[in-house]
Amino acid sequence: MSASKATSINPTPIYIVDGARTPFLKARNTPGPFAASDLAVAAGRALLSRQRFGAEALDEVILGCAAPAPDEVNIGRLVALRMGCPQSVPGWTVMRNCASGMQAIDSAMANIQAGRSHLVLAGGVDALSRAPLLWPDAAVKWFAALNSARSMGQKLGVLTQFKLAYLSPVIGLLKGLTDPVVGLTMGQTAENLAWRFGIDRTQMDAFAVRSHQRTAAAYDAGHFANELVPLVERNGNAHEQDDGLRRDSSLAGLAKLKPVFDKPLGNITAGNSSQVTDGASWLLLASEAAVKQYDLQPLGRIVDSQWAGLDPAQMGLGPVHAATPILQRHGLCLNDLDAWEINEAFAAQVLGCLAAWKSDEYCRTELGLSGALGELDEHKLNIDGGAIAVGHPVGASGARIVLHVLQTLRRMPGTHVKRGMAAICIGGGQGGAMLVETLP
Repeated sequence: MSASKATSINPTPIYIVDGARTPFLKARNTPGPFAASDLAVAAGRALLSRQRFGAEALDEVILGCAAPAPDEVNIGRLVALRMGCPQSVPGWTVMRNCASGMQAIDSAMANIQAGRSHLVLAGGVDALSRAPLLWPDAAVKWFAALNSARSMGQKLGVLTQFKLAYLSPVIGLLKGLTDPVVGLTMGQTAENLAWRFGIDRTQMDAFAVRSHQRTAAAYDAGHFANELVPLVERNGNAHEQDDGLRRDSSLAGLAKLKPVFDKPLGNITAGNSSQVTDGASWLLLASEAAVKQYDLQPLGRIVDSQWAGLDPAQMGLGPVHAATPILQRHGLCLNDLDAWEINEAFAAQVLGCLAAWKSDEYCRTELGLSGALGELDEHKLNIDGGAIAVGHPVGASGARIVLHVLQTLRRMPGTHVKRGMAAICIGGGQGGAMLVETLP
């Protein structure tokens, strides 16, 4: 969306009352211990248990999920009922790829602004380790022919046509991470940004190391304590932290990794990319009337939001296209904000966003601005690390970064209002952003 298309600001206050998420658990080439609904229920029950109202007070539950399981299709409704919401509380599911959790929040905002809802539980979830293995089309046709055969002779005839290639499954996750319009994986779109802005392997790896270092420091300082809800398996095994954090991450170690998406000459590796993970994140949103009715003490409020579209082959620049109109609407520069969360799909993708804002050419030709927007102070960006260290359960990340940027603002010194931006790139060539602020 160009600056000239910026819309007016909706003055209806949307409050974030509370929020919680599970630890993000790294996929390890096998289905994880929790289904997506298990993750969302665990975080949601814990969040609701500490409120001044019961689940019956909710007007609706909205859950973003990019890859729901076949038996969890409308996972928003399933989770609402499993959390203990009465049948009268609607539950529904939204999907906007990487920003599904942010879309759930935006959908809740729209209903609150329209007066249809006053208290909404909104968030996102994905259990990517459980993405299915699919049969090739040829195998599906073979099974169909076998099922349609009536006589024993017909069945034997079909059986003789079986080929070992039918046993080669299609990895559902890889299909989901490949853009069907441009035919590129998400990692290949990140390679595009690296080439466009001259981002080299050392820069990417240094950014990845920083992400792990900052996340480790945040854990040591207790910065995630107000967000995380522990997960416990049926065998008693407990998960209290994001398990993809590598405290020993180093440039030397990352330099040994081979490129994944553009072999052999690419620069995007597993080490400077976000991790495939399972996790859930929720926010509790309220209108001003609900805040007064239940005497709530909100964490802050959502001031504005924006969605944008761009070339799918350059999808990683989505945060630039979504956040810039918000800044313009509010007369803000990049560093007027106290904190930024840009989801770390890839190190090259975040670095590409920073380069785009510094580029006169990009800001003029792609954003319709008179010149470069400027250089974002990296001390304000992903202060506690990001998805490279924490993980990226696609449906949950958009909600996680909104919650975490607000928690980051709240621990900053001073009683003045502090503002932050959460922004995310979206497969398919989109971007999403939300401006939040603390309360006096």
